[in-house]
Parts: sequence; C-alpha cells; structure tokens
Amino acid sequence: MAATPATHSNTGVDMALEVHDLAAAYGRIQVLHGLSLRVKTGQLVALVGANGAGKTTLLKTLSGLMATTRGTITLFGTTVTSTPPDRRVRMGISQVPEGRQVFAPLSVEDNLRLGAYTRHDADRAADLERMYQLFPILKEKRRLAAGTLSGGQQQMLAIARALMARPRLLLLDEPSMGLAPLLVQEIFEVISNLKRDGIPTLLVEQNAQAALLVADYAYVLETGRVTVEGTGAELMQDDKVQRAYLGM
Repeated sequence: MAATPATHSNTGVDMALEVHDLAAAYGRIQVLHGLSLRVKTGQLVALVGANGAGKTTLLKTLSGLMATTRGTITLFGTTVTSTPPDRRVRMGISQVPEGRQVFAPLSVEDNLRLGAYTRHDADRAADLERMYQLFPILKEKRRLAAGTLSGGQQQMLAIARALMARPRLLLLDEPSMGLAPLLVQEIFEVISNLKRDGIPTLLVEQNAQAALLVADYAYVLETGRVTVEGTGAELMQDDKVQRAYLGM
C-alpha cells in the first residue's frame, strides 16, 4: 500500500512541531489519550512524567515508528501523521533514543558519519570537526569501537550523531538516564548549548528539575494525558509538580 502523502496545514512557519489530539495504543491498550503540544522554532520544550506515562510512546509516534489511532502531527507546517519514518528524517526530524543505542562494534567516527547518511552535501567533514569541538573526548577516541566508551561518552556520541543530520527538530529521549550526577550536569550543559544554537528540541526527561531549569516551555504527562503545562519557571513553582516530581 502506498504511503499517505504529506499535506500542508495552516500551522504558522514559526511552529516546528504541532501535535493535536493524538492517541496511540499497543493493541487494545490505549497509551496516549488525546495529547496536544507544540514546539516553536528555536524553543526547547520539556516533557516530564513518571515511568509509564507515555513519553517514549509519544516520541515513537512523532518519528513514525508507531501508528496513531487519532489526531494529527504537523512538522514545519506539513501534516505527517501517516508519513513513513525515513521521510520524516529527510524532513529534518532527528532522535536521540533512550538508552543511547550506539552501533557498538563500529568506531566512534563511523557512528558519527552514519548520522549524516541522508545528506549528500560537501559540509559533512566540517560538521564532523564541529562535533569534535563540541565533544573533545569523541575526537580523542574517534578510532575506538563505540561500545568501549563509558555511558556518558556514549550519550555524547548519540547526541553528536543526531546533530550530524543537521536536524530541524531534535528529539531527546531520557538523555540523563543511568548517568552519574556529574555526567548529568555535563549532558545538560550540552543541551543548554543546543538551546543557544536555536535548534527546536523536545526533551523527554525523568529528571524533572534539570529539564525544567533548561526548558522554555514544559508539559507534564500522566497516563498518556497532559495534566499541567507552562513555562519551565512556572512549573518549577507549581505545587503539584513540586510534590510529584521535584521532591518538595
């Protein structure tokens, strides 16, 4: 069956991502229940919530790895709800998956080059050098197998690999998972730098405090529904968010 072609919507050009009334299910088990959110151009938006809230499921639907049962997904003014994953990648969506998922037997440099596989321009070598400037440890270890890196180094590699695609929208899935506190701080410094670069980013993160501190806007997801939303600063002061996610 041919894929449903992407169609244009009335979403403004300042909107990188718009999700409206989105629902998704694993068989008969409904996971997302009419979820809506937006990421504007240049914005870093955080999505926080407990395990099982539906955060990773949402990212799978955004990248096209999981079908929706209701609602629409719009990227840069184009409706892509039924668009296949490879087409979404070529439109500029890039994901850093949960658990990093680097190609362990391949070298660090080969992992980075794979991040640019959709590109055919002459700037890939320059972008590779830029990644080495952002993450000096990757240059030092560029000829080693990615599987030999520490967890924090693998997370840096996963982010750099995604950036090699020159994304128009970056999806970050639990970048601090399993990392020691000092490494979490280092990863969030990287995320802050991406924010300064103006890359529209949807950050899915269990470390609510770190996520809200860096976010322009944020949503709290509970059992597949958005229950609270506001600026990062507003949610930091929200009584419900403080009790449930900030340990206050």
